[in-house]
Amino acid sequence: MAASTHWLASQSAMRMLEIGGNAFDAAAAGGFVLQVTEPHLNGPLGEVPIIFHDAQSKKTQVICGQGTVPATATAERFEELGVDQIPGTGLLAAAIPGAFDAWMLMLQDYGSLSLSTVLEPAISYARDGVPIVPKLMKSITQLQGWFNRAWPENAAIYLQDGALPEEGSLLRNPALADMYQRTLDEAEATSTDREKQIAAARQIWKTGFVAETIDTFSCTTKHLDITGQENGGLITGDDLARWSATYESPTSSVFCGKTICKTAPWGQGPVLLQGLALAQAKGLSDIEPESAQFYHTLIEVMKLTYADRETFYGDPNFSEVPLSTLLSDSYAEERAKLISDAADLTWRPGSIARFGYQVDYDAASNMEIDEAALVAAGIGEPTSKSQASEAVAAIVNGDTCHINVVDKWGNMVSATPSGGWMESSPIIPELGVCLGTRLQMMRLDPDAPDFLVPSKRPRTTLTPTLVLNEDGSPYLACGTPGGDKQDQWQLAFLIRHLMYGQSMQQAIDAPGFGSSHWPNSFYPRQAEPGKMSIESRVGKEIIADLRARGHIVTVCDPWSEGWICASSITPNGQLSAAASPRGVQAYAVGR
Repeated sequence: MAASTHWLASQSAMRMLEIGGNAFDAAAAGGFVLQVTEPHLNGPLGEVPIIFHDAQSKKTQVICGQGTVPATATAERFEELGVDQIPGTGLLAAAIPGAFDAWMLMLQDYGSLSLSTVLEPAISYARDGVPIVPKLMKSITQLQGWFNRAWPENAAIYLQDGALPEEGSLLRNPALADMYQRTLDEAEATSTDREKQIAAARQIWKTGFVAETIDTFSCTTKHLDITGQENGGLITGDDLARWSATYESPTSSVFCGKTICKTAPWGQGPVLLQGLALAQAKGLSDIEPESAQFYHTLIEVMKLTYADRETFYGDPNFSEVPLSTLLSDSYAEERAKLISDAADLTWRPGSIARFGYQVDYDAASNMEIDEAALVAAGIGEPTSKSQASEAVAAIVNGDTCHINVVDKWGNMVSATPSGGWMESSPIIPELGVCLGTRLQMMRLDPDAPDFLVPSKRPRTTLTPTLVLNEDGSPYLACGTPGGDKQDQWQLAFLIRHLMYGQSMQQAIDAPGFGSSHWPNSFYPRQAEPGKMSIESRVGKEIIADLRARGHIVTVCDPWSEGWICASSITPNGQLSAAASPRGVQAYAVGR
């Protein structure tokens, strides 16, 4: 059973299962296809956190596919360049690419199919073409001028002699197909052994032709970015050679008898765990679902948990994060007391002795946004129209992908690939893809837990979820695009499903909503105090009630908030999957 944000990725994953592969083969194949079908949302040089359960060992683990800060990317270097905030576009903001090595690590250790079998769908789609979906067409339309003016490498792939392609026409990326085919050919030439071939492919990306091409492009070319300057990159071949994807234990807590597994606070995942605990402490189970009180309470929960994210979260290898306190019942109970029946428009992070960064909330809230510049330079990841500006949302209108797979043996994978999307950086012509811009999530203030330091992981928004039964067996995998809203939408989904007993599809289809009260994770890090968005189909009475409580409500299109995909397995082995109908693009498939 597979579910993802694009039907061709779901279909490709299912194909792996049908020929005898397992969930790890299927998720990797689908993940590579997402790079081809949704280039406005992710790419090979981006990143991917993966949470998985292995049926044989009965272990649940995280694969960190979030690349780190290059060795020369320091606060001092940005000061020398006259840059006071890490930009949201261009080569300066690139972290070390992590997606390929993460997929390969999982495939090498847990997959069963050959590398050629897993890569074949992506290579075929890149060479033969995939339909340009409406969201991709919208992004291309918004970026036409910028591509023609500043990034001709991007125009060469996504435009036709500078003109717009037709929606639904086939998008081909032969350079991407050639990159993966050459990787495969060189890997197969080293050995006939499956695992050795995959190890060779990983090395090709670390020190072979892929690494050499990235090094040359980053170190010898300059391109215009949102700073208004032409800047080169900070990534070198040495950075690529030293980094590898790694395994780690998930961060988890119990909710409604299930164990919810997330990444460590190098991702925003623990805010979901905090939100579930806070909702439980506030007595949400006694509140009628889909009532104004329900929406109000969860928005207030989100404000408190995301304030903690900004105040405490960072790479735990560099910054001590008081996670045991943040996830404790006593902390949730104290924080729940702050929630009243009225919307609070202030900044209220928790207070924990010896910990905490003082966010300049006033500056983030009163930021003057140059919308024309943001549109011109392809800023963003925000999926919601309530983030940063209408213009930013129009240009991106999506941000990330997701895929989850469960197989008949009880293996389960949840992965949220992102970064390296076409909007944010110039394409490397020989590879057909661009670097990511994840460093924009880091600060240049040395007191911040997400302060820019070489070898440190950016505090990413990417946040897949895996849910276990009481006995440790897998129950559910889910995730969504959405930037800062990923864990907001998953919070509502899990509450509707686990607390209120709705089916996965019912919980996905229920009205979507979210807040942008805190500083956005993406450049230019704007906060919008009290602002929330909600789908219009909740009805005028609920919208009026929320406004009467003091919320600043943006009413969105009826099917526009949330792109969750989910897969599950019952103790008796019954498999299920569900996908959001929003955008008419995500798909769940199985047999």
